[in-house]
Amino acid sequence: MSKAKSAFVCTECGAEYRKWQGQCGSCQEWNTLTEVRLAPARPGAGSASGSPSGRAGYSGALSREVVDLASVDLSEVPRMSSTFGEFDRVLGGGLVPGSAVLLGGHPGAGKSTLLLQTACKLAQQRRILYVTGEESLSQVAMRAHRLQLPTQGLKMLAETSVETILAVAEREKPEILVIDSIQTMHLEDISSAPGGVAQVRESAAALTRFAKQSNTVLLLVGHVTKDGSLAGPKVLEHMIDASLLLEGGADSRFRTLRGQKNRFGAVNELGVFAMLEQGLKEVKNPSAIFLSRNEEQAPGSLVMVVWEGTRPILVEVQALVDESPLGNPRRVAVGLDPNRLAMLLAVLNRHGGLFTGDQDVFLNVVGGVKVLETSADLAVLLAVVSSLQNRALPKELVVFGEVGLSGEIRPVPSGQERIAEAAKHGFQRAIVPRANAPKHALPGMEVIPVDKLSDALEAL
Repeated sequence: MSKAKSAFVCTECGAEYRKWQGQCGSCQEWNTLTEVRLAPARPGAGSASGSPSGRAGYSGALSREVVDLASVDLSEVPRMSSTFGEFDRVLGGGLVPGSAVLLGGHPGAGKSTLLLQTACKLAQQRRILYVTGEESLSQVAMRAHRLQLPTQGLKMLAETSVETILAVAEREKPEILVIDSIQTMHLEDISSAPGGVAQVRESAAALTRFAKQSNTVLLLVGHVTKDGSLAGPKVLEHMIDASLLLEGGADSRFRTLRGQKNRFGAVNELGVFAMLEQGLKEVKNPSAIFLSRNEEQAPGSLVMVVWEGTRPILVEVQALVDESPLGNPRRVAVGLDPNRLAMLLAVLNRHGGLFTGDQDVFLNVVGGVKVLETSADLAVLLAVVSSLQNRALPKELVVFGEVGLSGEIRPVPSGQERIAEAAKHGFQRAIVPRANAPKHALPGMEVIPVDKLSDALEAL
């Protein structure tokens, strides 16, 4: 019997080392190396079709022949609908046979609920195997009954052994295999406890290998850490084809599904769901729920148009500027980058003539939306000015544009579509970068193009 070997793997970047060291030489992080017990090599292991990285594509077989790139078949990858339009949007059009999808989120976000709803509905036409490692079969059945889901045809298995799951999957031959969750799975050859770096990595590799070889859709549920990143080794994200994150606070009934990686579609797509008594329900028009504003307009409130994936979304940004009793005023941003807020306030002081160095500035994006693009710069500054001067902005006004360090207003992608989305929701005025202004006037919409921050302030 061969001796078991060990390696040290960085939990941040997945780099491997033969011995322990305090700092990872790849990502420069400290105290991130964890010992991994390597199983002894078995006869027949390491074949080309069993690559754990899953980079063979959805067909599941590595080609041993050298081919010309121009001769590769460009036929459309077959997809199957998840029965949720928002879920399909984030996936890039639906589930791809042979793909591995990782769904992460905080406890209570609705990961198991979303997959159970999808599995129950798809089980009426397709073969589904739902493996639960955290709950008993009776608990899953009670949730399905509470959500009033059709339970006929859905094959269930309560198991945490990967070897047993693969044996059952070989016998049942499902089209979709759901694993809830990957942190509870374990391999007999690995001596560490379930949830460890070695178990998570090797379990995901074995399941992904089966999905590639059998052309099965693999849906994995993953936990997240305190900072919101997926738990487990970083190499886990390289094995899979798509990484999705379901976000939503405990005090909000809305959930956002965001794509962080997708080999079969665009990344940074956003799907919006509402958590109801009957489970998750997709929101067809996200702008409508994020624009539930009061009849009386308050200072510091402004609507901006952000671009999420392939569609524009109207969200409200609120600013509160108040005199600070502290020597170092606070800068708090919820849903936006706090460092960018500090930079924009410096631009406002230098090129707008408005000083906020002795003021506390609080910023919030309504609805729990996280804005990751720079098109919110101009709206943030105008909301701050509105609160600073205690003057409400017109309710029919919408703003977007990137602000440079010299005070110029830079254009943003898909400006025409943003203006059209605002006009569709009844907005009558828009302050936009001059390069994004439409060539022809829009009926019912007054577009005010600006070149500099001072022009935008004068336009108010």
